[in-house]
Amino acid sequence: MNTWPFARVRFRSSWIGSLMTAHQTFERSRSWMHRILLKIFSLALFVPLGAGAFVRPDQYQKPASSSPALVSKRIVAAKSHRFRIRTVTAGVNLKNTSDLATVESAIEFLQRAGKKLEDEGYEIQTLRIATQPLPEYLHGKSRAEALADLKAIDRLVAARNVLISIGPVITDDRHEPEFASWATRLVKETKNINFSVTVASPERGLHRQTALTAAETIVAISKSSPGGEGNFRFTAAANCLAGTPFFPVAYHRGPESFSIGLESPGLLQEAFAQSKDIEEAKAKLKTLLESELGPVEKLALGIAQNEHRQYLGIDTSPAPSKDRSIGAAIEALTRVPFGSASTLAACAAITDVLKSLSIKTCGYSGLMLPVLEDPVLAKRAAEGRYSVRELLLYSSVCGTGLDVVPLAGDTPATELAALIRDVAALSTKLHKPLSARLFLIPGKKAGEHAEFDNPFLTSSVVMKLD
Repeated sequence: MNTWPFARVRFRSSWIGSLMTAHQTFERSRSWMHRILLKIFSLALFVPLGAGAFVRPDQYQKPASSSPALVSKRIVAAKSHRFRIRTVTAGVNLKNTSDLATVESAIEFLQRAGKKLEDEGYEIQTLRIATQPLPEYLHGKSRAEALADLKAIDRLVAARNVLISIGPVITDDRHEPEFASWATRLVKETKNINFSVTVASPERGLHRQTALTAAETIVAISKSSPGGEGNFRFTAAANCLAGTPFFPVAYHRGPESFSIGLESPGLLQEAFAQSKDIEEAKAKLKTLLESELGPVEKLALGIAQNEHRQYLGIDTSPAPSKDRSIGAAIEALTRVPFGSASTLAACAAITDVLKSLSIKTCGYSGLMLPVLEDPVLAKRAAEGRYSVRELLLYSSVCGTGLDVVPLAGDTPATELAALIRDVAALSTKLHKPLSARLFLIPGKKAGEHAEFDNPFLTSSVVMKLD
């Protein structure tokens, strides 16, 4: 759920140096050559598919202009692949909130693991750490007392371009009116910490009171962060299991571990492009994904053995981005705009394949439909082709629930709580993990157009809640 999402710049320094030298040599002689070299120089800087340095802040972070915490600056090997690795997530158990040594050790592991994957040509978008649920390592401290320690953890991971999730902060069913104030402080005073509250669990079913706490928190964060973007780092989680690599729901249980999350809508679109019907499309997709992900699993198993760390699997959810749209992939299968009849069947078919792969999987392993992070989904929402309720319907056969759904900034907490309870009820009834990451847009009402400065967010309209 989870990803992040700014201009992608790739360059090969040797090309640039050569071009600059050539430019200096010829500019004294031929003006036409001067102009041509300048054009080539510009193309070399901005060609998106060249090899070299790759800078991509995670989808949950602000642009570089407003936040210094770039999540990943990774060097990619000469060979390349047709998908990206959105995250390598390490699971750790903190002894207490001041346990920086364990965090440092996890960062070092992630850097080694990331290099192994990059050496084989895989683009690593982000490195992440997930801890056990925060209440389990407070050890008598109040959340307010732990805030200083959490800020120290945040400074450490931000300095190393790593994200961290402190897991569900509330795991039982209770209404905490003061929680929203604490959560707002956490978001304002940190950069890379993600967190959640549990609104449904296998043991208790629907957490009705915590759903209201979550709703009040979403409202408070939207009012205290520019553009309401602080809600990228918070979600209401329903029956989400440990080991999910995607944020903000991720948390850890058991021995030290790691998992992998993908950014792979392009593979889906490739499989569907020439398929005659849905059965052929499913067969092609299964073959393609197994052939592409098998080598990743082999590398991961080698890392696990060398590092003496448990490998949990790959979350096969094809997380989208602005240049790799899951909406476009679904439309390649249905041949009609997203939201039309057959969209539900397509979502179900894709999920069937994602859950049938002969590799070790973890987490959601289903479709993600983040409205504001996917240009096709955002466009179809602006066209009125689907509603919030239809997104919830699609969640019944596929992925992560309601993700980055644009709602009116003045939406009351009681109405949000009702929607969160619907997500939790569906999750409980179907025995599947879902979450609600709702994006209230300050100053906007339903039906109004919303523009964003964040280059990972796509313009759309504010959706009606009912």
